[in-house]
Amino acid sequence: MTQAIASLGDIAERYDAVLSDVWGVIHDGKAAFPEPCAALQRFRKERGPVLLLSNAPRPGADVIELLDRLGVPRDAYDGILTSGDATRAEMERRGACAFHHIGPERDRTVWEGLPAREVRLESASFILCTGLTDDERETPEDYAETLRTAHAYGLTMLCANPDIQVHRGAKLIWCAGAMAAAYEKLGGETIYFGKPHPPVYDAALKRLRAMKGGALEATRILAVGDGMRTDILGANRIGLDALFITDGIHGALFGGDAEVSAVLSEHELFAAAYQPRLRW
Repeated sequence: MTQAIASLGDIAERYDAVLSDVWGVIHDGKAAFPEPCAALQRFRKERGPVLLLSNAPRPGADVIELLDRLGVPRDAYDGILTSGDATRAEMERRGACAFHHIGPERDRTVWEGLPAREVRLESASFILCTGLTDDERETPEDYAETLRTAHAYGLTMLCANPDIQVHRGAKLIWCAGAMAAAYEKLGGETIYFGKPHPPVYDAALKRLRAMKGGALEATRILAVGDGMRTDILGANRIGLDALFITDGIHGALFGGDAEVSAVLSEHELFAAAYQPRLRW
């Protein structure tokens, strides 16, 4: 059974580090959530490091600037690792490649300063998808013809954000994960960077152990997140305890009498504990 907790303090002594999701846990894209930020500040003070693990399709330095603007205090975390960091590393590895970008202008820092070249679809060797160009108005269906053409060319898609949707304030915004899912339905090949895929967790655990200055057992790390198919699945795959935040992306599902353990079991998932909103 997944334990219902009123406070992170109820289980904090079991853990020496926290690996926390960002969007939906400590902010909603419009403003920081004060209680979750305070809970992470207290964990850092009393227990150990907090590493933010985000599926944001931009490098961590960019996301830190966003967190500053939203009002997330710097002392609520020790560092950040993003799917954008992992994507940029892959772009660097590919060298002077020619790619077609699908996503907003703000995500161009993923390849900024690298020898990779952005080209038209017909000249590309692969697609880099960081999201939808106008994610306030567009849906994946608006890209149906582009995706069919890309599939006909036999292009692989690099997905820089496995999330399907996130909240921006009260509004749900489509993400690159939805585009990748649509491409896979056509038979297209997709490579994902970020949660729930193990490589990003390998990098995260390496960072946390460096922060602790030595050994850190996986059983002493708590993964906090609101996404079942990203945060909870990723934690389950790598063997981390998960704290499921139910008033996030799945808030509508858990707003009534839904039994958390039963819903997670239906998706073949498990969380050690849950809270509607992270708090101490």
